[in-house]
Amino acid sequence: MIFTEEHLWLREEDGEMVVGLSQHAVDELGEIVFLELPEEGTTISRDDEVVVIEGSMEASDVLAPIDGEITEANTALTDNPGLLNEDAQGEAWLFKMTVSDASQMDEFMTEAAYQKYI
Repeated sequence: MIFTEEHLWLREEDGEMVVGLSQHAVDELGEIVFLELPEEGTTISRDDEVVVIEGSMEASDVLAPIDGEITEANTALTDNPGLLNEDAQGEAWLFKMTVSDASQMDEFMTEAAYQKYI
């Protein structure tokens, strides 16, 4: 699992990248009350707005960490956004995507480096 400065995590799974929100980010947002996920098949570029999240303490737009295409959105979160509070770095991933340019991930951090960053 690798992390971005924007508090996202990424892990490779079956040739795709699974993308989620770090526990730190979820804690900053508070109780998650609303979530809008991207559509499958959407082509995204790094820094495109891909997810809208509203929490009890803050709202935030999640920007795409890398270029690629959305292959799946975690629709369980749409029905129950609070799952993010329960398992942010596990089953409560946001979306899966294919990667267009893997070199964009070179600057991402290990979990240990991310812990120092936050």
